[in-house]
Amino acid sequence: MASNSVVVTIEKTDNFSLLEVNGSDSFLFPDKQKAVSPKQFTWVLLLKAYRVLTSLSWLAMAFRTMFVSVKKRISLSDVSEEDPRSRGRLYRFIKVFLVISILALVLEVVAHFMKWNLQMIQPWEVHGLVQSSYMAWLSFRVDYISPFVMLLSKFCVVLFLIQSLDRLLLCLGCFWIKFKKLKPTIEGEAYDIEDSSTFPMVLVQIPMCNEREVYAQSIAAVCELDWPRDRILIQVLDDSDDGNLQLLIKDEVSSWHEKGINIIYRHRLIRTGYKAGNLKSAMSCDYVKDYEFVTIFDADFQPNPDFLKLTIPHFKGKPQLGLVQARWSFVNKDENLLTRLQNVNLCFHFEVEQQVNGVFLNFFGFNGTAGVWRIKALEDSGGWLERTTVEDMDIAVRAHLNGWDFIFLNDVKVLCELPESYETYKKQQHRWHSGPMQLFRLCLPAIITSKISIWKKANLIFLFFLLRKLILPFYSFTLFCIILPLTMFIPEAELPLWVICYVPIFMSFLNILPSPKSFPFLVPYLLFENTMSVTKFNAMVSGLFQLGSAYEWVVTKKTGRSSESDLLAFAERESKSSSEEKILRRHSESGLELLGKLKDQKLPSLKKRNKLYRKELALAFLLLTASARSLLSAHGVHFYFLLFQGLSFLAVGLDLIGEQMS
Repeated sequence: MASNSVVVTIEKTDNFSLLEVNGSDSFLFPDKQKAVSPKQFTWVLLLKAYRVLTSLSWLAMAFRTMFVSVKKRISLSDVSEEDPRSRGRLYRFIKVFLVISILALVLEVVAHFMKWNLQMIQPWEVHGLVQSSYMAWLSFRVDYISPFVMLLSKFCVVLFLIQSLDRLLLCLGCFWIKFKKLKPTIEGEAYDIEDSSTFPMVLVQIPMCNEREVYAQSIAAVCELDWPRDRILIQVLDDSDDGNLQLLIKDEVSSWHEKGINIIYRHRLIRTGYKAGNLKSAMSCDYVKDYEFVTIFDADFQPNPDFLKLTIPHFKGKPQLGLVQARWSFVNKDENLLTRLQNVNLCFHFEVEQQVNGVFLNFFGFNGTAGVWRIKALEDSGGWLERTTVEDMDIAVRAHLNGWDFIFLNDVKVLCELPESYETYKKQQHRWHSGPMQLFRLCLPAIITSKISIWKKANLIFLFFLLRKLILPFYSFTLFCIILPLTMFIPEAELPLWVICYVPIFMSFLNILPSPKSFPFLVPYLLFENTMSVTKFNAMVSGLFQLGSAYEWVVTKKTGRSSESDLLAFAERESKSSSEEKILRRHSESGLELLGKLKDQKLPSLKKRNKLYRKELALAFLLLTASARSLLSAHGVHFYFLLFQGLSFLAVGLDLIGEQMS
């Protein structure tokens, strides 16, 4: 037998066989392969060193670029421009929390490198002031802080699960609607096109306030509505305080009036009550009694010509139907990351929330625009009231308490704009989340004493107001921005992975289903929603406790964007009516000169700069501090979540999301 052979002999050959291996260089002996030469080993080391140096240089360049961008943003931003009311108790609480977290992190780092193992230390093993302080901290944490944090975290987790269950049920309801192809139907015969008297009288209102960028396109779109001209009246309700802008809007209204459109211009001398006061003043006109329905379009909304013919017929044969609400579509949804994330939220709101509540409950919150009201329903419900900043939700709740039904049309869409800057979006969200809490305080006695069924009362109180308007911003901020970083310093109260990872990702997946093109933004959407929780929580508290900022109304800034298809359609309509326009328009030469001067007049140049947001920046440093602490304990998912959530807060705090001012 060869010298390099191995023979294994087994006595009981019944169960075993003889194994012979020839050659020590067999594949069964990989450790005896030919050794790598020193030259090859050197090249491998050099290659690995080159890769490490390349990665380090790339990281250094990235950090340098980020540092330069942050430094430039800070130098160009004016922190004093931020509303002083934003630096309230919540901001002071976050600052104190941040300072304590940094001190705790320093102590934990010292304990880690001194090999104290972050465990309880026996009294006889204490040496020095630092170690004594660390032991006192551990004892105080276990005895006093941990029980409270654990109780609060369990409470928030329960709220989180309840809200997640509500969202899951809404999605299941939406799937059922799609599966059964449920949608509102039109009863009765269609209107006689040849006999305009069969069409009901419709009042169309366009409330606006300093809407220089969008007033013309909105008025033009409404004037193109396909409805008998003797059965429609358009009210342009201008609350602008700019005299030049008032003249421009008046001229636009006059030009359409001379084309045969039944349109009038209204301007209030006493501008109180914001939008609700504007609508209330318009409804007090004597001629309103001649109209059966009223349609409202905000200044940036551009309805299709067939809007009224798709909505008004739903009222036929349904005397208890008070509102028909259409869906919004967005011309600038792909403008930047902020508009993409807003589109995800609003698509879910319309596709799921509004549609499911409309089909199964015949009730939902009026969106304030792109809807048709039966005027009798408005009058029976008390009309427009100026008591809150959410007059649309207010009138919807009061109409529901009076027994009126609502219909939502998911397939009728009206084009509008999304806020493109974080400053504008933040102010809008503050109003949208403080107003419902004001309304809840005012409406609760009326809900309890109303004659609607107990089920409808429970839906209004617990689902519509408490769960979706109060609990959602409360647990989002408390659980993910306060408790989670706190548990990194209190291991006894550590949150499980399914709370911070699995369930939120699944719920974000459900939220993004109505806008499937937004799936690449799943993780940014999850992080951004947690980032916005501080604004929503602050607004909810201010509305609930009637703080000063709860009554703040800021008109959402518009850019006046139109889709290419709308521009082409409008140009085609204008070309068809060009000959008629030449005959109808009769402006004096002086009037034309005055109009030209107003349109060409340059507005005073205001230097717009991106701002710094202190609460978001403080929370960013708090979460990054907590992520550093989680790194000591080798928390994988917790570390990455806190790290990316902290970076998300940092980007928002530096106003790096949304429109960037040059």
